[in-house]
Amino acid sequence: MTDSIPDLAPSSSPRSDIVLRDELTRSDRDQMFALYTSYFTARDRMVFERDLAEKDWVILLRDDDGIIDGFSTLLQMNVAGATVFFSGDTIVARHRWGSYDLPRMWAGHVFAAGGDRTYWFLISSGYRTYRYLPLFFRNFIPALDRESPPEMKSLLDRVAALKFGDAYDPGTGVIRLATPAPLRSGVSDPEDRAARDPHVRFFLERNPGHADGDELACLVHCTPENLTRAGLRMIGRR
Repeated sequence: MTDSIPDLAPSSSPRSDIVLRDELTRSDRDQMFALYTSYFTARDRMVFERDLAEKDWVILLRDDDGIIDGFSTLLQMNVAGATVFFSGDTIVARHRWGSYDLPRMWAGHVFAAGGDRTYWFLISSGYRTYRYLPLFFRNFIPALDRESPPEMKSLLDRVAALKFGDAYDPGTGVIRLATPAPLRSGVSDPEDRAARDPHVRFFLERNPGHADGDELACLVHCTPENLTRAGLRMIGRR
């Protein structure tokens, strides 16, 4: 993925929406869990529901029949005077890979918050999620060939420790969850991609336990000035 794409792909999910977590139906939750377990090795419904219960919103992608074929959960945190959006469980069905419906909807929600102190906190056990950062943003941490600014690193450490406690190692930036959910084999195997993509190589170096479900903690300052050309198109600007 590069920033050289001429335009973002048109929407292929006309029934997509962002809903409050409490607005999810039982069928929605069942479909989300079924999709989740088809790509992650996790099988504990209680862990999934516990993670979902702390979130504020859910981005839902649906096919023409209304079946959920992608979702991401979202929590808003207020830390040290900053508004921080945390992306939780996120998965998109394989046939939708290459679509930008989910990042478009995410951006529409997050950038609507406005303000100079809005951040995105995400954790990644797969390179595909991390690869969104250099595609859409100019500056983020951690990043290839770039030291993390002390103020950003301090905020990242504070947010990650608040959310994950001792599971977060500020020295490595890695989170080792008590109940990890590794991706299934073949979903995000990065070896071939790493050979030609320095950002993927960097991700693997910083998160060597990714295959076991270790998560790399990342932070992005969400301002229009920090967006790449692809990022500006994502929020509808040129």
